[in-house]
Amino acid sequence: MPGRPRLANDAWEALLTAHAQMMRRLAAEDVWCEVSMREYDVLYTLSKCPEPIRLGELNRRVLLSQPALSRMVDRLVERGLVRRERDAGDGRGVLLSLTTTGRAQQRTTGRPHALGVARAMTTTFDDQELTALRDLCRKLAEHEAAAEVA
Repeated sequence: MPGRPRLANDAWEALLTAHAQMMRRLAAEDVWCEVSMREYDVLYTLSKCPEPIRLGELNRRVLLSQPALSRMVDRLVERGLVRRERDAGDGRGVLLSLTTTGRAQQRTTGRPHALGVARAMTTTFDDQELTALRDLCRKLAEHEAAAEVA
């Protein structure tokens, strides 16, 4: 039995490898016509926000550098998918949200993408394993979010 640090690193490597392989599989699906996979990630993230958010908050939720995210948001605004508005509480701040068109695009791309994710996950895991994987990933995410705040 490997030591705990070795086991932790083996688990991390397995997670990253599985993520990379799944992302390649999902990227190859025929759903990325109107938006790229990265653009969809931004649209999806904004769709989960109950109110407009700042760019910095969006940056904490997606896997893009801040400069790359800024450029992407500029393009999504130009295409009419994302709206920028002044923060009424802080005139210097800018809030981001989906436009009606952006929300429709997120749903149009999201439906077949979700089916692809479900197909990939359910051919690999039974319901008990899916539940365990979900719970473990949520636990890790919650721990890291709490560590950011502390």
